[in-house]
Amino acid sequence: MSYIKSDNYILAGDIGGTKTALGLFARGKRRPLLRDFEIFNSRAFNNLEAILQKFITHREKLIKKACFGIAGPVIKGRCRTTNLAWEVTENRIKKRFRWDDVRLINDLEAMAIGIPLLNKQDVYTLTSIRMPKRQNIGLLAPGTGLGESLLAYQNGRYFAIPSEGGHVDFAPNNELEMQLWRYMHMIFGHVSVERVLSGLGLVNIYSFFRDNSSNKEPAWLAKLFKEQDASKVIAEAAINKKNSECVNALNMFVSIMGSVAGNLALTGMTTSGIYLGGGIPPKILPKLKEDIFINAFIDKGRFRTILESIPVFVILNDKIPLLGAASSV
Repeated sequence: MSYIKSDNYILAGDIGGTKTALGLFARGKRRPLLRDFEIFNSRAFNNLEAILQKFITHREKLIKKACFGIAGPVIKGRCRTTNLAWEVTENRIKKRFRWDDVRLINDLEAMAIGIPLLNKQDVYTLTSIRMPKRQNIGLLAPGTGLGESLLAYQNGRYFAIPSEGGHVDFAPNNELEMQLWRYMHMIFGHVSVERVLSGLGLVNIYSFFRDNSSNKEPAWLAKLFKEQDASKVIAEAAINKKNSECVNALNMFVSIMGSVAGNLALTGMTTSGIYLGGGIPPKILPKLKEDIFINAFIDKGRFRTILESIPVFVILNDKIPLLGAASSV
């Protein structure tokens, strides 16, 4: 890392079940300026403090404040992570590293805070609808898990509302999705939206199609499952039309994403748009450009007209949670 002269930098973190991203930011005129960045395998560490200790080597004197967006509910400065066996607290980090200010916020809250800071090149527009300004915004982010958040516009500014909406009930919309629900219910009992709309969710949907198919899983696909991330394998095989079960799984996944996004849009009356964040949407952008997503998004009966007037965007900037966290302190 090149030497940074200022002694007033912000450490921002995006703490997820798969990876932890840390960034060192300077204050900027419009948005924080990223000066240094590193990604860690979350599961390779016993706690967040161990990752922080590794990151701050040769950087410690630069940091005065820190904010971490974390995957899980944050209550009174404490979080038990949803997909990791970690307990993270503001007080413990502050005492350990002696920083002036330490904040924990929900990871989707951090991502939502970053939305107004995005530039045009940071997003892909799925619809041709003109975006009304200064109205509510919704955020849906499928990745390792599923996150949801709302940005409410009031008194000239946006307020991010944290949420655990990924754990609400999955609501099937047709007979095939009802069969999926029954299949999932036999395995998990409660079937949350995250069980079907996440990386593992895509794997669960593929398993449903595979187990109900007369076709045998091809050897090349089974081999890739052993070597790579299963959700990535399924998505790539579907986009390249290499396997019918993968194609069916991704089609259903995208349809469910559209339906859940439409539900969020109605819940928050997000007339300034729905943003699709997280690790998955940018990777399946060719599929999102098809009609499957939008058709499911607007399929809300008497409220179809309202959904047709709401723009939808895919967030391409994978550092948006860090931007949001850095701008929160």
